Amino acid sequence: MSGSRGPRAGSVGQVRIVGGRWRNTRLPVSQLPGLRPTSDRVRETLFNWLMPRLAGARALDLFAGSGALGLEAVSRGAAHACLVERDPALATGLRQVVQKLGATSQVQVVGEDALRWLQSAPQAAADIVFVDPPFAAGLWEQVFEQLPRHVADGAWLYVESPVDAVPPVPAEWALHREGSTREVRYALYRRAAATLRGDHHAVSNA
Repeated sequence: MSGSRGPRAGSVGQVRIVGGRWRNTRLPVSQLPGLRPTSDRVRETLFNWLMPRLAGARALDLFAGSGALGLEAVSRGAAHACLVERDPALATGLRQVVQKLGATSQVQVVGEDALRWLQSAPQAAADIVFVDPPFAAGLWEQVFEQLPRHVADGAWLYVESPVDAVPPVPAEWALHREGSTREVRYALYRRAAATLRGDHHAVSNA
């Protein structure tokens, strides 16, 4: 779910965690420019793709927004998620949700601009990265440039983008699955180094 780029303008609804131990937990969604919740259907599809890789994984949710992607990952078995969100009010709300879920040992909320955080944070080894920025900001390429130092070998990368404007994902990421709605293209990639060990990738439309 993309992060915000403007002032807080009130709550417009909720999204829910689709599966796992926090299934049907409601997460508030605020009316903010650039905040665009990933639909329940798309998240269900994505996490069906990811399910065999979630157990014990470390997830990085950039432009976290409501936190639905990172929290869904932990709900379904990921060991840890880092949620990066620059809007102070959204970051505060995420911390409150994490506290309510009793998940402070598994979920870290970082109240910072995602690009600045990628440039300054210590090297990490995320197994799954969610990249769903505000579409109008066009931040995909800048994020991709910073990712290598933050991901593990064979990491998985989820990208949302406009259906008619697919961002150029670096060659080190091999397409695994993709799908689309009328407005959004969503795709899952794996770091191509894993293919050298004989891992095969299938491409399909959901």
